[in-house]
Amino acid sequence: MASLKEIKSRINSVQNTRKITSAMKMISSAKLHKAQTAIENMLPYQEQLDRILRNFLSGDIPIESPYIETRQAKRVALVLFSSNGSLCGAFNANVIKDFLHLIGEYRKLGQDNIWIYPVGRKIEEAVIRMGFVPKGTFQHLSDKPTYAEATDLAHQLMKLFVDKDLDRVELIYHHFKSVGSQTLIREMFLPIDLLQIEEEEQEKEKDDKELAKDYIVEPSVEQLIADLLPQVLCHKMFTACMDSSASEHAARLIAMQNATDNANDLIQDLTKQYNKGRQQAITNELLDIIGGTFK
Repeated sequence: MASLKEIKSRINSVQNTRKITSAMKMISSAKLHKAQTAIENMLPYQEQLDRILRNFLSGDIPIESPYIETRQAKRVALVLFSSNGSLCGAFNANVIKDFLHLIGEYRKLGQDNIWIYPVGRKIEEAVIRMGFVPKGTFQHLSDKPTYAEATDLAHQLMKLFVDKDLDRVELIYHHFKSVGSQTLIREMFLPIDLLQIEEEEQEKEKDDKELAKDYIVEPSVEQLIADLLPQVLCHKMFTACMDSSASEHAARLIAMQNATDNANDLIQDLTKQYNKGRQQAITNELLDIIGGTFK
């Protein structure tokens, strides 16, 4: 059995750890609130942008754009979103696991034809350990995502796709649903899937029967869509950054809450063990004293 001094030392150690996890939980809560506010402010613009695009695409209008060209995938780009730090549960491990599964699908292309764009230090380190050479570092985009940096990355990928240096671009990131729920998503970034957009429009029409579609467009619908598609892609990249950031803070909040609760339970158990040991020591001393008086 551990001595009282050892138990007391363990209690102090766990109490110090609890202070750290509790502080990290409060920091994550504040950052999550800020990220949620940013997402809520962005949602109306995103919904209206998607609605306009779906409305035009549902009108059987011939669309010509380099961003919708589907071709055989000979070289692909994977944009992976993780955190820069740890202590966020299985957040980063899930991204790495999905990345390994995706690599298995594209293994026949060869490692040189799989370009990795890691957004976050953890996935960047994992990619390097696997022998890949990242196409840049985007750690700041993971920590403090901005629209300017997200659009820079989106434009870089769009240019490579238009120049036919890339045939496909996919995103892997966590979608923030709530504090207790973050879903890992694998999403096609390029080429744009018009069939999926049309299916989404049909689903929206079931929910919104009064949706107006009689737009007056100048100079033409075709030109508007050609200008609108790059904006949609840029916004999709920024949305992925914001979703991943909010999911990271939520995952860390839950992880630190669980760590704090476990620390409280451990302190309670150690305190009981310490009190029992102290009572036993006092009882033994009293027995020695009482036994000595009868000699």
